[in-house]
Amino acid sequence: MRSRGPVLNASLALAGVALGLFVSGKTGGPVQWPVAVLLSLLAGIPLGFVWRHPLAVCAYQSALLIVSDRFSVFTTDTVQTLLPVVVGLLAYRGTWRAIVPGAVLAGAATAVNLADAGTALDFGFWYFPLGMSAVPVIVGRYLRSPIETVAEVERRPGLDLLLACCGVAFMVLDTWTGWHAGPWPVWGVGWFVIGCGLTAGLVRLLPGTAFALQALLVVLADQNAQFAANSLQGLFLVTLGAFAMYASWSWTFVAYLVASVVTALNIVDGTTEVTPLRVASLMAMVAAPVIVGRYLGVRRAAAELQLAMAEEARQLAAERTRADLLAERERIARDVHDIVAHHVGAMVLRAGAAQYAAPSGPVAEALADIRTTGHRVLEDLRGLLDVLRDPGQAHLPVADPEEVVRDAVERMNAAGLEVELRLGPGTELAPLVTRASAARIVQEGLTNVLKHAGPGTRAVVELKESGGALQVNVLSGPPPGPRDALPSSGRGITGMRERARALGGDLSAGPGRDGGWRLTAVLPVERAGHSCGMTPQHRLLPWRREEGELV
Repeated sequence: MRSRGPVLNASLALAGVALGLFVSGKTGGPVQWPVAVLLSLLAGIPLGFVWRHPLAVCAYQSALLIVSDRFSVFTTDTVQTLLPVVVGLLAYRGTWRAIVPGAVLAGAATAVNLADAGTALDFGFWYFPLGMSAVPVIVGRYLRSPIETVAEVERRPGLDLLLACCGVAFMVLDTWTGWHAGPWPVWGVGWFVIGCGLTAGLVRLLPGTAFALQALLVVLADQNAQFAANSLQGLFLVTLGAFAMYASWSWTFVAYLVASVVTALNIVDGTTEVTPLRVASLMAMVAAPVIVGRYLGVRRAAAELQLAMAEEARQLAAERTRADLLAERERIARDVHDIVAHHVGAMVLRAGAAQYAAPSGPVAEALADIRTTGHRVLEDLRGLLDVLRDPGQAHLPVADPEEVVRDAVERMNAAGLEVELRLGPGTELAPLVTRASAARIVQEGLTNVLKHAGPGTRAVVELKESGGALQVNVLSGPPPGPRDALPSSGRGITGMRERARALGGDLSAGPGRDGGWRLTAVLPVERAGHSCGMTPQHRLLPWRREEGELV
């Protein structure tokens, strides 16, 4: 990932300094403001270098935590809060060779900070230093996982669960030592703290709701659970930054005012002296997450725009490639048509001339057969040219259309239907595209009969020539017994109707008079074929040829 630039670095440093000033004002001790500003700068400014030098900043913060613990100054609390953030960024940016020593330094500094005279170094003591190092490492390595699209991330509820768990862990680990203080019982304080942490799970999907809830909880904690107010205040500022990522500038300004008031209620009490410096520090502390949130929101919008532009560019490239392929396909089809049509046309003309000059007998019959076959080739060639021009019509069967029809009838008879095939005297004459479409309609119609009526149903497939068109009828009788209706997509009849209309025909389907089903398609022969200067008799082509004999 690229460096985020000086804006984010300055925002991180500002947030660290603001946190130090906030903690100094909350202590209420005799710390003078020059000392408070100096210590806040020492604790917060290094956070601006954490993106490029996370291990060095982690070592510095660990050393500063140990030094400030020896002098019992408020900076200890500031550094102890910032140290897990530094460890998380180290886990996100660095390798394990840097993560392990950084986490060990942070854990050791936390242990030194917690250890007092007479403290028992048992499991109850060590789990907090270990948790302050292990949890940021886990979160940082998780965020290092492969980048997903915004839509994919937003559909993952596991992230909301992770945020809720992190919120609960942060609140519990930071407040458990003070659960016995205050007017509430320990179990009530525990559930209150857990509820405060769970609100972090709403930050992604409902940032406004999470912000409002945490504002109320901060005020409530300030009045009844003061030991948890500071921790909840930090969680509240994080939620403010998340809200600023998604909200408009007007709502962000409203949220900033609300957060400033809530933070002032939490920090200021009857003994706090209100000075211009403290007011400016409070305003800066609340503004820091807003600045970071707005910056991340702009980056998020730019990433979404970049992804959308990349997807649009990919689609345009695919369409351009498809258009080039179609143009090349049509050019080849035209070249093939012109070459073959020229030679076949010459052959037909010569065969016609020889037919009139030759005496009657086998020679004349052979010439007539050559002429008829040539006309058929020209008609089929034009139909294939239409298919090459439009890949959506590339549905011609590889086998002879009559064989496709007979095979469909045999398959349905084997499946349990009782199908009768009737070929009228005019059905053996039709162009290739028309015959192919008729064969597909027969296949689909018989499939529907088997699907909806079931085995044992009688059906009739009829193909006949009617008024210059090829008529296809698939008639089925009533089912032999009760049968539950099967689910259907409804695309079968629609697809057959579109196929018929592509040839200039029409298709109708509906219940028959005897309780069965009727499917009728009319496919014009004249539209499917092309004149080419031939008579209608020459445009009607044989359905099948066997050993030089017309059937």
